[in-house]
Amino acid sequence: MFVVATSRNCSVDIIFVLDRSGSVRRYNFDLMKSFVSDLVGKLDVESGRTRVGLVTYSSRVSTSFHLNTHIMSLDSIKSAISALVFTGGGTNTAGALSHVRTVMLKNGDRSDVPNVVIVFTDGSSNSRAATLVSDKLYL
Repeated sequence: MFVVATSRNCSVDIIFVLDRSGSVRRYNFDLMKSFVSDLVGKLDVESGRTRVGLVTYSSRVSTSFHLNTHIMSLDSIKSAISALVFTGGGTNTAGALSHVRTVMLKNGDRSDVPNVVIVFTDGSSNSRAATLVSDKLYL
């Protein structure tokens, strides 16, 4: 069971990164969409405290919506998630993470709140070395 801690005093910018490569398959992509939509429904979006952005990737990386696109509109976020289309292709995880750093965190990111990036993937990046954030795990 996934539990979302909510606090009326906590602000956060959340970017979801969804793998839509061929190895994920359409059925699993639809499961990801459903899960993310349900999760977003539990966030404090409509107060403006939580902002949501979304990136999809396969061989190519696409911004689905920026952090400042659907401010305070849960229904528009859920509609945008529902409209996502499975494409197939390679698994450019490194490109997706680079896109988050260079594009997503420069469009609607609030400097005074924490950023959270949640990546959904089957774990098979086209370039493991380019995707590797660190060779050590810090807890």
